Amino acid sequence: MNVLEVPAVSMPPEATELRRQVRDFLKEEIREGRIESKCDCWLSGFSASFSKRLGSRGWIGMTWPKEYGGHERSSLERYTVMEELLAFGAPVAGHWIADRQSGPLLLKYGTEDQKRHFLPKIAGGECYFCIGLSEPNAGSDLAAIQTRATKTEGGWILNGSKIWTSGAHFSHYMIALCRTEDLDPKDRHAGMSQLIVDLSSPGVSIRPIILMTGEHHFNEVFFDDVFIPDERLIGTKGDGWAQSMAELAYERSGPERFLSTFPLLNELTNSLLEKEDHQGLISVSRLMARLWSLRNLSIGIAVQLEKDVPSNISAALVKDMGTQFEQEIAEFAREYTDVIPSVGSSDRLSRLMAESILQSPGFTLRGGTTEILRGIVAKEVIKA
Repeated sequence: MNVLEVPAVSMPPEATELRRQVRDFLKEEIREGRIESKCDCWLSGFSASFSKRLGSRGWIGMTWPKEYGGHERSSLERYTVMEELLAFGAPVAGHWIADRQSGPLLLKYGTEDQKRHFLPKIAGGECYFCIGLSEPNAGSDLAAIQTRATKTEGGWILNGSKIWTSGAHFSHYMIALCRTEDLDPKDRHAGMSQLIVDLSSPGVSIRPIILMTGEHHFNEVFFDDVFIPDERLIGTKGDGWAQSMAELAYERSGPERFLSTFPLLNELTNSLLEKEDHQGLISVSRLMARLWSLRNLSIGIAVQLEKDVPSNISAALVKDMGTQFEQEIAEFAREYTDVIPSVGSSDRLSRLMAESILQSPGFTLRGGTTEILRGIVAKEVIKA
């Protein structure tokens, strides 16, 4: 049986000062009335102006080379900024996916022209990407995708559709996984490529999928003879599956996989302290212990990714355990408070509870279902 090894990591001294800077910045944003805290902020908290203000401070593209608009800071400094923004519930949805995975994907596989064109705009908080993986008829079997790009003079003609596409309605581009060759029954993962799709192109249509909260961040995206120039192919034709799997390590291992409902946990803890609810505080302490373990695992993976160490399996563990943890916080809040949850409430605890309860069913679905993730881990662990 294989053993998954993730390093134990301590935060560097410079992270302490950086954490103070982020907290001071957020306090100022609140005082000026520019933002408010919300749960699941990295998908449902969109503010173009806030993303630009983060970019101007150098808090997007933090680890990237300066020649591409980055700041060459460490992965742990970036992690510090990310967890502070998530813990507060800041509106980071605009740039989140581009900063988290689209940018690193382009750094690893993109052409020089792609890097120079896209990365400085992402780092400035002015260019947003969404993920084009899931399809209506593929379910959890991503290898069953049917979106196809056919070669034509100077580029590709793209036809098909994607679903559950977070942020497509405000994004500028999508990195779409599509078939560029016929399906090979002997190797279903072959013949796929990744293309950068300009979502303002003729033939692209975006339809909203409205959540139980009334909010809109999921979408269906349709491609009808969309022309994609040759220079928008990422990496090597036919290597799309391997590139996408490498990208998923960034998507699944970060602190957003266990901090989506942290604003509720923090607010509830303060309420229990005020009421001197000792039984509730004991239960909170158990949640905090799990949170600390998840955080340490996630930080270790961040360091591995910085060193280009394959981390798909350990990232799947973070996503599996983390999203269940997020759901349990919502259930814990139901048990330890008599506040009635309401999305429109002026009471902060009531509003955060409602956001968490209504959004939590999606936590263990998006980014890979729990069942699929456990299958990935099990196959690797028992591999001879």
